[in-house]
This record gives sequence, C-alpha cells and structure tokens, in this order.
Amino acid sequence: MKIDMNYVVDTLVSLLNIPSPSGNTKKAIEFVERELNSLGIATRKTEKGALIATILGKNQEKEITLSAHVDTLGGMVKEIKSNGRIKITQIGGYVWSTVEGEYVSIENSEGKLYTGTMLITKASSHVHGEEAETLERNMDNMEIRLDEKVSSKEDVEKLGINVGDFVFFDPRVVVTDSGFIKSRHLDDKAGVASLLGVAKYLIDNDIKPKYTTNFFISNYEEVGHGASAAIPEKTFEFIAIDMAAPGEGQTSDEFSVTICAKDSTGPYDIELKNKLIKLAKDNNLNYKIDIHPYYGSDGSAALRAGYDFKVGLIGPGVDASHSFERTHKEAIENTIKLSLLYLI
Repeated sequence: MKIDMNYVVDTLVSLLNIPSPSGNTKKAIEFVERELNSLGIATRKTEKGALIATILGKNQEKEITLSAHVDTLGGMVKEIKSNGRIKITQIGGYVWSTVEGEYVSIENSEGKLYTGTMLITKASSHVHGEEAETLERNMDNMEIRLDEKVSSKEDVEKLGINVGDFVFFDPRVVVTDSGFIKSRHLDDKAGVASLLGVAKYLIDNDIKPKYTTNFFISNYEEVGHGASAAIPEKTFEFIAIDMAAPGEGQTSDEFSVTICAKDSTGPYDIELKNKLIKLAKDNNLNYKIDIHPYYGSDGSAALRAGYDFKVGLIGPGVDASHSFERTHKEAIENTIKLSLLYLI
C-alpha cells in the first residue's frame, strides 16, 4: 500500500496556512472542497457549513462515515481598551500561556487583516520587574499589541476593528528533513489531510470501498457540536479521525496511529475498536491503544446528538496538543493505512 505522502504533506501545509477558527472556516472548507472535486469526488455542504463528500461502495444499502474537523482554536475581539490594546475571548480550550508572545492577525468585517502580538499586560521585565514573571496569564491580563499607530480605542475603531472580529494565531508551519511537522492547528488538520490521502488512494487505484463511504469535514468540533447534525442517514459505522495526545501516562506517540478506547465522554464501540486493532496488528502497522481523559471528538458529538450507529476514534499522535504542536508524517501515514484497511 503506497501512500502519496508528498501530496498529503503538501496539502497539509497549505491547509495549515489557511486560518480557520471555529465560526470562520469558509476558506478552509472551500480548500478541502476543491481538493476533493479535483479527485472527481462530488461534495455538498450542510446548512451549518460542514462539507460532505461521498464515494459509492460495493454495498450501497449501508454507509460508513469518516470525519475530521477543519476548525481550530483561535480568538475573538472581546474589548478594545482605552490604550489601543485589544482583549480577546477564547475560541476553543487552551492555556493562556501557550499563546503568549504569538503573532496574530485580526480580520475585520470587511475581510481586512491587521497583524499584532499577544502579550501579557506587563510584558517588559525592565519596567515591571518580577511582576512580569509572576502575573497570572488569563483573559484579563493578556492583550494584543497591534502593528498600527494606535493609542486609543478610537484609533482602533477607525481601522474598522470591532468587538466580535476573529483573531488568528500564526501557525508557524515547519516540515523538517527528519519528517516532523511542527505547527499550530495540527488538531485536526492532520486528520483532514489524512482523509484527503485516503480519498486520493481510492481514486488513484480505482478501488471501490466495501460500503458507500462519506467524508464528513466538520467545522465546529472545537466548540463541541461539529458532527452533531447532518450525518448521512444510512451511516451504520462512524470513525472520527482526530489527533491523539502523547504525554506522561499515555501510550500514544508521534509515529503511530492511535486507536482510542475511551475519552472524557466514555468508551468507544468495543467491536469497532477490536476490529481496528486486529487490522493494525495483522498488517504490521505502527499503532497504539490509548485513553484520553480530557478529550472529546466529533464521534462524541454525534453520540450526544442521539445518532444510532457505532463510533470509533483513531488518529495520528500530536505532541503538545492545543499548544505548540508537532507530529511526524509516519503517524499520518499509519492513520491513512488503517483507514483504508478498514474501508476496503
């Protein structure tokens, strides 16, 4: 099974460089739509803005749906301060210290971008001494310093920046010679790239999956309701492809596909889990089995919404999730291979 990893990595890099926090994902969805259409796969959009693509299978009475989410962490302008600095509210869950010092862009309602930097309110150690180190990193103590000549709320408003405008964090994408991919938002753009790799393999090799297969690209996963609606009605098995979280006490790593047995919402389907483990083991894939206690997925959202199908969760290991993330192309490749073995 030869996967075109050059295509997968190049596509991932392009997607990572398209800002798409939850609620502002149109450009990223359109990018994925173009990729799927270029493969000759028909797509449609849901009312909520998610993308669905379908490949007909040998059995068209029942369907399998694979999901990945294109939406990411980000921010939104909460307050324009009297000194021209900007306070934000979080989109998604992350620790404030992980965005300190990050370059950002603010998109106003007309689509114009302004750059800046996320800083603690007392950033200079030469001015504030020890307080710069000890000040708690939270919403009240973090602000954006705009790269514009502004010193008042009125100055900022003249730029067309208002409360509710989206804030994008610079992904800082790097692909190393050793095969690592370093970037923000690998959660879950690495999963989306994996799905595109699966689709390309099926089309390039003229393979019809066992069951009609849907690719569901969700756009609100980071805020909890991504795959809670519009899943194709014939779906009897649903596999969420989302990042796994290596770390202390975990089995996941950056080189394997992880099969998740349980997350914060409870166990995943035991029959699907065992089937995926057997496929990985029998085909000598690098795989891990893990439990993620502070984690939820599109599979979780679908189950909470009341869908009646079996749900599994797999994905590449992504180090430092919701922070300065990193994975390796081997983890993505193993994720693609397990997905294909399951479909074929």
